[in-house]
Amino acid sequence: MNANSTFGAKIVVIGGGTGSFVLLTGLKNYTHDLTALVSMADDGGSTGILRDEYGALPPGDVRQCLVALSSSPRVRELFNYRFDQGSFGGHVFGNLFLTALQNMTGNFAAAVELAEQVLRVEGKVLPVTLDDIQLVVRDGKRTIIGEKHVSYEEISSREPVIQIKKKSGLGGAKINPAAEKAIMTADIVVIAPGNLYGSLAPALAIPGMGDTLAKSRARKIYISNLVNKPNQTREYTVSDYASELERIAGKPFLDYVIYNIREPSSELLDKYAADGELPVIINREQLHQAHYKTIGAKLLAGEIWQGTNSRDPLAAHRTLIRHDPDAVARAIMKIYFS
Repeated sequence: MNANSTFGAKIVVIGGGTGSFVLLTGLKNYTHDLTALVSMADDGGSTGILRDEYGALPPGDVRQCLVALSSSPRVRELFNYRFDQGSFGGHVFGNLFLTALQNMTGNFAAAVELAEQVLRVEGKVLPVTLDDIQLVVRDGKRTIIGEKHVSYEEISSREPVIQIKKKSGLGGAKINPAAEKAIMTADIVVIAPGNLYGSLAPALAIPGMGDTLAKSRARKIYISNLVNKPNQTREYTVSDYASELERIAGKPFLDYVIYNIREPSSELLDKYAADGELPVIINREQLHQAHYKTIGAKLLAGEIWQGTNSRDPLAAHRTLIRHDPDAVARAIMKIYFS
């Protein structure tokens, strides 16, 4: 399998944030038919301000996927440029650009299509919904509203109630028809690793998403997270994540779960442990009994991402536990050819 070759696999990646970025970065070297379905619940940082001030749909995760699929390095750098001061302080250029396109066209889907042309994107980026939504998580008697709060606040329940609500309060949200079509016509659908409740839940809980995934003849694959969040998924196993994803979607839909078997260095593990972040537990006995097939592979990237642009999620000089884009892509393509 040559990374410089392209194959005819139709691959759809569902998620948001860094997880989708990593998968798209790797998979674009193995297929010419790649679609990213992006969560639309982001309401933090630059994205949150633009949503509040301009009524825009959230551009942040869409921007990251566009950048991952772009064939133009300089434009990628431009779209990730963050203003440090002044009236635009804190804003990312790509977020401003997408908001301007939405205001110009009056249609977020059209705005993304125009951005694809500017960025020379090799693939497609589609919002999972075109409704202006808000993520709501009910954890026992407590209600957490908004993705930025859900991502960081403590969630003590093992099965919190996940709700997707339209911000207007009028009617219910629904899956983007273009996203539904992409799933139904795909050869492979991949659920990206990411924040379980802040990133993946708002994509999978969209009404119609679970039914579409269950009906699709595509091979549905989940790439398991590498570490647990101490305030939300402490001591979660690989099968815990898979079960929770299917519960949130409302239907069993997974065909494969791929998990990492390469251990980080003890120094890196100690650094994460100091923050309460421990590796996801590989519970092989339960995995062997699951309705989906499981694959252990060496998916861990080198300990240090080398790069010169600190605004690029994969290029910062940081020591992090991250998936290796090419290793994950190869594991996915092996399933396609099996």
